[in-house]
Amino acid sequence: METLSEAGVPGNDAGESVGAACRRVMLAAEPYTKLMTARSVARDWRLGRLAARYDAAMPDEPSRPDKPELLPPNQMPKRGKAGSLRARVAMLHALAHIEFVAIDLAFDLVGRFGRNFPSEFTSDWLRVGADEAMHFALLDRRLRQLGSYYGALPAHGGLWQAARETAHDPLARLAIVPMVLEARALDITPATISAFTKNDDADSARILGRIMADEVRHVHFGTKWFEAETKRIGLCAPDHYQILVNRHFRGRLKPPFNDSARDQAGLTRDYYLPLAY
Repeated sequence: METLSEAGVPGNDAGESVGAACRRVMLAAEPYTKLMTARSVARDWRLGRLAARYDAAMPDEPSRPDKPELLPPNQMPKRGKAGSLRARVAMLHALAHIEFVAIDLAFDLVGRFGRNFPSEFTSDWLRVGADEAMHFALLDRRLRQLGSYYGALPAHGGLWQAARETAHDPLARLAIVPMVLEARALDITPATISAFTKNDDADSARILGRIMADEVRHVHFGTKWFEAETKRIGLCAPDHYQILVNRHFRGRLKPPFNDSARDQAGLTRDYYLPLAY
């Protein structure tokens, strides 16, 4: 039997709302359920099966599985000798957790702020959410190939902090999540890929290369919508970015930066170099 979301008509207000669909993703705790729900919601929006209504409250915290155990950063166990199987598994597990949280970040962005933007905003960020689900699936499959799985190790418990810190302001969310956190991934992933390659783990390196290519697009979407909204309200985009990062980011912007990848994403040096130290 078709559900409402499967039977919806493009632009029809009778179907499930995109807001309610985003909430379903965030309330799915089990990893496979979350990633399949994310893919389904992105597909339903693309096919016009979801109504463009943002009528569901986003939860303050997404649902999480019982495992992995979430720990403060200073309590995370050491990853082991560089290049060892243990260290590679620990790195892949950490990356899988980042991608798992990133699914919720993308769908929360749409459900919480989509009403403030054109429908293209929803299309862009649901595509990002589907990407993050695919990234998680690739990393979890690789962990299983190496004799582990997502949830086998503790994980960083502070990754949702950026969402809590920016829940009131779409520009702050865009500045901190895609334009700081995902941009940082562009800086550090090439060295991680090199480390996996050096240790004869071409399969893991290939997955990280695929993820990095997608992350350039994610940073681009962040910069694109940040610039569109600051222009609309009459603000200088780089100046306002620096204000928001100083206000909301609990960390440092430190070199080296992958300037070429950042440029490709539209995140030019005038945004971040004044903050670097």
